[in-house]
Amino acid sequence: MRVALSFSGGKDSCFSVWELQQSNIEIACLLITVWKGNKKTVAHDESLERMKEQANSLQLPIYFMETDFQSYAENFVASLDELKHTYSIDGVAFGDIYLEGHRKWGEQIAFEANLSAYYPLWSDKRNALSLLQKYINLGFQSTITKVDDTKLPAEWAGRLADVSFVKDISRYDVCPMGESGEYHTFVYDGPIFSYPVETY
Repeated sequence: MRVALSFSGGKDSCFSVWELQQSNIEIACLLITVWKGNKKTVAHDESLERMKEQANSLQLPIYFMETDFQSYAENFVASLDELKHTYSIDGVAFGDIYLEGHRKWGEQIAFEANLSAYYPLWSDKRNALSLLQKYINLGFQSTITKVDDTKLPAEWAGRLADVSFVKDISRYDVCPMGESGEYHTFVYDGPIFSYPVETY
């Protein structure tokens, strides 16, 4: 089985790489969505150069999909059609964990592209904390890049996602994995990396 992985560079994406590899599902490429306007990644606002460096360490091909809000779904299907021919993929994988609306969207996109949809992290909402603990116990190293300061302290931006972070976020009425955008991360090292990516 060969898939394209919808990839942001954050913990869910990198955790998905690990889970797919454990299931012997080959990741043919990383599909990264980029805003046409500012040329930064959707949701995480990462630079393309930083994403290229991350992909190099992961030793995986990278595909940038430029898009805007109005044509996002259409562009996604068109990109998957292109990747089917370029990489002979059978499916597309997403890092969503439990939000049904997100899963239905991804499954519809996959259906329109005549591909299977995979959700390697899919679990019950109650398992979110244990998923975060597993992610950290596996040795992934990541920094908090963005915080929704209506839900979490703004000063958490820049801190490490480590054991102390697990303890602290457990005190808040939010998803520990940030499934609703409570925070975003950038992963710079871990069991799937061939070398640490420079943090800056």
